[in-house]
Amino acid sequence: MIAARFADARGPFDLVRDPELALGELFTDGRFIMVQGSIFDLLSLVLSNAVRREPPLLIKSLRIARDALAATLLRNGKSRAKTNVARHYDLDGRLYDLFLDRDRQYSCAYFERPGMDLDEAQLAKKRHIAAKLLVEPGHRALDIGSGWGGMALYLARYCGADVTGVTLSEEQFDSATGRATTAGLDGRVRFRIEDYRDTRGEFDRIVSIGMFEHVGPAHFDAYFARVANLLTGDGVALIHTIGRPEGPGATNPWISKYIFPGGYIPCLSEIAAAVERSGLFITDVEILRLHYAETLKAWRERFLARRDEAQALYDERFCRMWEFYLAMCELTFRIEGECVFQIQLARRHDVVPITRAYIAEREERLRAREAHELGEQQAAAAGE
Repeated sequence: MIAARFADARGPFDLVRDPELALGELFTDGRFIMVQGSIFDLLSLVLSNAVRREPPLLIKSLRIARDALAATLLRNGKSRAKTNVARHYDLDGRLYDLFLDRDRQYSCAYFERPGMDLDEAQLAKKRHIAAKLLVEPGHRALDIGSGWGGMALYLARYCGADVTGVTLSEEQFDSATGRATTAGLDGRVRFRIEDYRDTRGEFDRIVSIGMFEHVGPAHFDAYFARVANLLTGDGVALIHTIGRPEGPGATNPWISKYIFPGGYIPCLSEIAAAVERSGLFITDVEILRLHYAETLKAWRERFLARRDEAQALYDERFCRMWEFYLAMCELTFRIEGECVFQIQLARRHDVVPITRAYIAEREERLRAREAHELGEQQAAAAGE
């Protein structure tokens, strides 16, 4: 049984006028109250009934208008890009500790076998990406949108790479820099507050996880041209991004306004066209289906379990907003078919093996290194 009520007489009119924007606003502001069931239950019912159906004329008209405005509104120049990043990623770091894994991986995990917990799946994601990058000791690697530093630290620790991470988030930069020092890897890993358009140098490997969603279609050509320019002749890049299953379209208006300003989910055809214009080769594409739904489920459950702590950091309105965000995003992947693209790129088409067997082989080697380090840590702890 699902039941909800409006807290004021104006609520139904606001909802009908622009449902995709207004439902999240009404719930966040406490004007749409769940009486039985949760907002997740309600959204699940709504999206299950709406998936792949022709939307009502009003919603269709609003989507057409937003699609037309997207090219203008999503011009993420350098100053706007930094402001947009700060809106989300410079929130109190303690918030992310409430629901992310220990490594603060804020992107899709890789559930390679049933029963994996979030920490295991996020480690598997890093291992999977490192295997695809074919990283060797001494390789110079660039992490575009390096977050809290987990991927960069992994490439240095287990692959022997020399890594540069660039981010626009002050909070993430401070955290990642501190982590590198604590791990004793600051000689091989450095982080910079820097827009990817300003990055210079040559890199054997380039990785970008969960950052391309913040580039915007007006800048796709510039992004891939920059990757091509920074990559050595025999280099390999891996772009991990959320993707939409249908053609180009505008970001959900509520997500764009309240969660990820300037964000845009690309479709594969948009990415492929921009890559082709850059002169890079697409050497592998993997589509992760439902992995992000499971990741978001874990985040949502963890967040709700520690909701009181989130309220202490912010307030009740923020908690409702975050609950709506996590619920809606999970269901977008679970019901509507949104997915994650992992796209491997190279300047030459012959620099990666011609079959995919190398991925599993390299993952096994990386697992062995992880297990060896864990064993050493446990032995050291026992010796104390």
